[in-house]
Amino acid sequence: MSTLSIYLPKPEALCLSPGVSESSSCHRRHTLPASEFRCLTLDDATSVFEIEREAFISVSGACPLHLDEIRHFLTLCPELSLGWFQEGRLVAFIIGSLWDKERLTQESLTLHRPGGRTAHLHVLAVHGTCRQQGKGSVLLWRYLHHLGGQPAVRRVVLMCEDDLVPFYEKFGFENVGPCAVTVGPLTFVELQCSLQGHTSLRRNSGC
Repeated sequence: MSTLSIYLPKPEALCLSPGVSESSSCHRRHTLPASEFRCLTLDDATSVFEIEREAFISVSGACPLHLDEIRHFLTLCPELSLGWFQEGRLVAFIIGSLWDKERLTQESLTLHRPGGRTAHLHVLAVHGTCRQQGKGSVLLWRYLHHLGGQPAVRRVVLMCEDDLVPFYEKFGFENVGPCAVTVGPLTFVELQCSLQGHTSLRRNSGC
């Protein structure tokens, strides 16, 4: 199945271990960095869940990940997560895991397949006070660069509702049709993209 390819330009991709940050401003002694991106740790799980619950419950009535599932993925594959912190406060995050099949299935919601070459992006959420500021776009851009630094990861897959498809298409994701996964009455579209190719992600995303 073909996917729309994206090209990750030369600037070094993020290769962050849990708790190791990449700050967008100079660190000053005894002060928190104004803005930093780092992989999430178990200590971040509660903050992650609070943001996710506020973002999704009011819209769909369900969270993509429950708190125990967040802890599960942050234990098994923290390197497939990324959080954006401002003055030490989590404002946006992504959690992913590895998957080893061509398409998503119901079991992909809770499993991490260490031998897989596909990063399954489970959830992207932004704190309620920080929405409509482009933070989701910036974080997704950073996350794709982060994955680009992991040789085992060849592509990214996710599922979303119809109205979010145009957002992800800006980043090189291609709609591959209805997803086999359902959550209660909710149905989803499945999108995929390759981390290799010749199209400039930055030019297409507007970031």
